[in-house]
Amino acid sequence: CDLEAMERIHHDPVKLVPDELVAYAFKEPLVTGDKIQSTGAAFRSKGEWYHLSYTCTTSPDHMTVLTFQYAIGQMVPHSEWAQHYLVP
Repeated sequence: CDLEAMERIHHDPVKLVPDELVAYAFKEPLVTGDKIQSTGAAFRSKGEWYHLSYTCTTSPDHMTVLTFQYAIGQMVPHSEWAQHYLVP
């Protein structure tokens, strides 16, 4: 699902170019069966980190994404990077 998030963001009209994603940066994801809800994720684009929330459902073998919704949040202040495992 992390790869799906990065691909969707890359094709989003916002024109961000994600090169790293941390699903647990601000809150542990909730995994239930074949579904993951990550409301505390973050991704890096062009040297800056952004908040991200997403919900992803996969096939039972976890190889195919069946549904995916996401919302890009605000830029993460540099002062918060270290405490949330976000590297430059």
